[in-house]
Amino acid sequence: MFGGSFNPIHLGHLLVADEVRERLALDRVLFVPAAVPPHKPAGELVPASHRFEMTCLAVATHPQFAVSDVELSRPGPSYTVDTLRALGGRDELHLLLGSETFLDLLGWKAPREVASLARLVVVPRTGEGFDPEAPAAQKVLRELGLPAFTGTASRESRAPILVGAASLPISGSDLRRRAREGRSLAYRMPEAVIAYIRHHGLYRAEE
Repeated sequence: MFGGSFNPIHLGHLLVADEVRERLALDRVLFVPAAVPPHKPAGELVPASHRFEMTCLAVATHPQFAVSDVELSRPGPSYTVDTLRALGGRDELHLLLGSETFLDLLGWKAPREVASLARLVVVPRTGEGFDPEAPAAQKVLRELGLPAFTGTASRESRAPILVGAASLPISGSDLRRRAREGRSLAYRMPEAVIAYIRHHGLYRAEE
């Protein structure tokens, strides 16, 4: 499971998801756009229906990518623990997280349950100095009752997996600014997503 606001989804998201899928031999990656992200300001957040449609367009050509509307179909904030409960029992679940998000996990709703419902897969950004032995990372592991990080996908372990997947220097805030200013979005997201943004006038400043 790869959750996020996807505001908008871009090639950085897709590259990380594909690398993790390949490295861990996952059957599929399920993208889950958040309806109401509880930890992000709503300022430039376009409606969830648009973010869902853009995500569907972005993954349409990948046979092992899929999109779920599970968070759009329930009211209130989109808490990951509720999503994992809804998805539980179907497959062996892995939860894909950036390293910054991992360090913030203790502020999530029911973080220990999150860690019990899905194997955590943590991906540092390229060039980011994430140290799994640092006190901040160790505190999260300790509070969640997890063993030390591993680099393998052994099914017998609950240890979070640290994956050094490649990432692209693309940010959602830069893409929103470019869209607002009418600048190029090429080579940063799939063409179908660019066309959708232009067609619906997303991220443009209000007149």
